[in-house]
Amino acid sequence: MRLPRLVPATALLAVGAVLATASAAAAAPLTAYEMPFPCGQTWTGTSRPSHSPSPWSIDWNRTDDVGAPVVAAAAGVVTTAVPNGTRGYGRYVVVDHGNGESTLYGHLQTVNVGIGQTVDQGSLVGLVGDTGNSTGPHLHFEERLNGKTVEPWFHGAAFAFGSTPQSQNCPDVPMAGNFVGDGIAEVAVFDRATATFQISGPAGPISVVFGLPTDTPVVGDWDGDGVLNVGVRRASERKFYLGTPSGIVPIVMGNRSDIPVAGDWDGNGTWEPGVRKSSSNVFRLRKPDGKSFPVRLGKAGDIPISGDWNGDGTTDLGVYDITRARFSLRVKDAAGLVWITRVTYGSPGDLPVTGDWDGNGRTDLGVWQPATAQFFQRIAPSPAAPATKTVSRTYGTPRR
Repeated sequence: MRLPRLVPATALLAVGAVLATASAAAAAPLTAYEMPFPCGQTWTGTSRPSHSPSPWSIDWNRTDDVGAPVVAAAAGVVTTAVPNGTRGYGRYVVVDHGNGESTLYGHLQTVNVGIGQTVDQGSLVGLVGDTGNSTGPHLHFEERLNGKTVEPWFHGAAFAFGSTPQSQNCPDVPMAGNFVGDGIAEVAVFDRATATFQISGPAGPISVVFGLPTDTPVVGDWDGDGVLNVGVRRASERKFYLGTPSGIVPIVMGNRSDIPVAGDWDGNGTWEPGVRKSSSNVFRLRKPDGKSFPVRLGKAGDIPISGDWNGDGTTDLGVYDITRARFSLRVKDAAGLVWITRVTYGSPGDLPVTGDWDGNGRTDLGVWQPATAQFFQRIAPSPAAPATKTVSRTYGTPRR
């Protein structure tokens, strides 16, 4: 194991004394931080009295750590992303979690997010590297309050420097779709702990292992048989991996920081992938011939969604403002006119989910509440119409 610097035992004792004195008055953060590594991994975190900018900064190491995935310690918005830095932190990322709290991920090999992008807990931020003012491969990590590095906490407890804890950064990712071909969307989650799609099927749970824990899940009818299949986008490779009955189909598309979507963009019955670029708020949607076309929608920080809002057999686009709990839905009518409908649903911090809950051929809106693992399904004649019914159910694992 290569440490970023040699840390003698006396230095560890000294930093321990300094931090123990400070921690007596330290308050727990409002953000529920988890370790910045995938679920189940163990890493050693150290510091030293001269650690810049603060002894509260953590240098994380383990054997063969170069190129290992670094994930978001909590949900938030990327405020800094430096993909080509050569000094100081090198290539690094800062994520704002609200309430004045933020995290910094430094000396990365690659940066996989962009400024303005909303990231969920456990999503890939970058890869461990040795860039900038670093003397060996490691992840430099800081928890900050109002821009100042503070005592780090993980899973509800203050971090013990020099320890080798196991990451409990194991969030579920909500989704929905017609996975059994009955025309009605089932709720599901992607379990990052095991890279498993857990689908709530009408005849019982369905489990599909696919991809890697750090992939972004995406689902679609890749073969046009009327049933949704699983898939993932691997940001580090800029690739989609689409699961079909005849095998896995890889597709290279977009940049590392792009966010995946999927839909039947031309109404031919077969779904294609797409991406949304957080830097420009532009969707790029793939055609069957491999070319793509752009659609601009939303603002920085919005989460991309898709669905057939008007029931014409063609997938439309939308975005979700997680801070306002507001959907913005885009529909292009037969005359070529574009309409934007806004619907407020859920609470700030909820994650958007869309699916045809009642089988009427139009995609409905919904949200998933991370703290309770509850889906709230809004049923209406159309997404823009007043709701006729709301269905709630718990599925997945609540987050701390």
